[in-house]
Amino acid sequence: MCGIVGIVGRSSVNQQLYDALTGLQHRGQDAAGIMTVENGELFVSKGRGLVRDVFDQSDMEALRGNVGIGHVRYPTAGGDSASEVQPFYVNAPYGICLAHNGNLTNASELGAVLTREDRRHLNTRSDSEVLLNVFASELQRVGTLRVTPGDLFAAANAVYRRCRGAYAVVAMIIGHGILGFRDPHGIRPLVLGQRRSAKGTEYMLASESVALATLSFELVRDVAPGEAIFIDEQGRLHSNQCVATVVHTPCIFEYVYFARPDSIIDNISVYRARMRMGEKLADKLKREHPDHDIDVVIPIPDTSRTCALQLAQKLGIKYREGFNKNRYIGRTFIMPGQEQRQKSVRRKLNAIDLEFRGKNVLLVDDSIVRGTTSAQIIELAREAGARKVYFASAAPPVRHPYVYGIDMPAASELVAAGRNVEEVAQAIGADWLIYQDLEDLVQACRHDNANIKDFDTSCFSGVYVTGDITPEYLARLQQERNDGAQNSRRDPQLKAVS
Repeated sequence: MCGIVGIVGRSSVNQQLYDALTGLQHRGQDAAGIMTVENGELFVSKGRGLVRDVFDQSDMEALRGNVGIGHVRYPTAGGDSASEVQPFYVNAPYGICLAHNGNLTNASELGAVLTREDRRHLNTRSDSEVLLNVFASELQRVGTLRVTPGDLFAAANAVYRRCRGAYAVVAMIIGHGILGFRDPHGIRPLVLGQRRSAKGTEYMLASESVALATLSFELVRDVAPGEAIFIDEQGRLHSNQCVATVVHTPCIFEYVYFARPDSIIDNISVYRARMRMGEKLADKLKREHPDHDIDVVIPIPDTSRTCALQLAQKLGIKYREGFNKNRYIGRTFIMPGQEQRQKSVRRKLNAIDLEFRGKNVLLVDDSIVRGTTSAQIIELAREAGARKVYFASAAPPVRHPYVYGIDMPAASELVAAGRNVEEVAQAIGADWLIYQDLEDLVQACRHDNANIKDFDTSCFSGVYVTGDITPEYLARLQQERNDGAQNSRRDPQLKAVS
């Protein structure tokens, strides 16, 4: 999962890109990068770490121009070297910079074809570089000094033919403008915003609407699945529906965990979806535990707060903030490597004894993935004096690998894989455990937008919407992307600035 942004402005966009990436920091904490262009000259600054740590004053001053793109990275494919920090760049044709959120499911095959037939060199193991070179190879066929919007849409259409999987993309074609496009299933989000000024209209493409709001851009709409949007350097907007939508199935995990609650994705309020998750979960708890003895509902900050508050209200039980969060520790789910995730939990959360001592507590979290974090939090609650610790998950059991841009590659790393609910409860140390039903989760998310009938729920259901995921692919993915393989590829944090 990553965050992407592109801006065509009427004044310098360096600070705006920085602010937008800060607003999207929750989508990736491994690395950040910005590229801008002025009078045909490219300016680049990128490195490993948080946005605030990657860019200093000299970097910002060097990022000149009214057009630019940015990226925050959460690594799922490739390695973790500084060379894989996005945006990526190729000098031919025209000079193309690209930032990508998602995961190509046929990246290995594409890479081989690019090397053998397209005669293009790949410098990293990143599927984003593969996508960039597919686009560049197709655009190379134009063969003229200037490209038209039609040329760009034709190249994007070829990307749709060749690339499978999930992708939301912003690409900057030097001297021309910014192109954005989204996969035919709309798995990964991409929104369009505009801002009017005395100098004219400015446009912005971003992963979430929260980035638009940060910069006072008006949310125009979501980029449609299979649609490409081009904003030229003069600020003119062009759009083309390159591919008829197969089935619009956005990733449901965006609403459960990844997106910020103040975002609106595909016309669905993330905040209201999480409220409804709490209501649905409360209904199930009343059915399964009508005689419960819960004294207090406590959320595991931050993403479960909205759900937990609504659940407590519907059950008529006290809601309390029982954990104090160290806000200088990142999101444990998106940290690279199980060892880092384990070490960070106790540094990140501290239990407030007053809210636990002698009480039967219901802890509410957005989901249970590996189970490590849940087990440590339950242990914290018991150490704080809780008499009984119950656990509720706003999401169903995660039993299958996720292949579209979230780091759930190996079923062996998922606590619910091969276990029933009681066994998972025992594994994490809860007195009892309740999961959201998948049907209830889908209903909670699609309430605002009748046009979306279904979601990508593959990590819960094992049904992969692109239709190309085989057992052989999952086995290869497990070898390439489990924690052991990632740790063997990890290098020290380096900063690359040019």
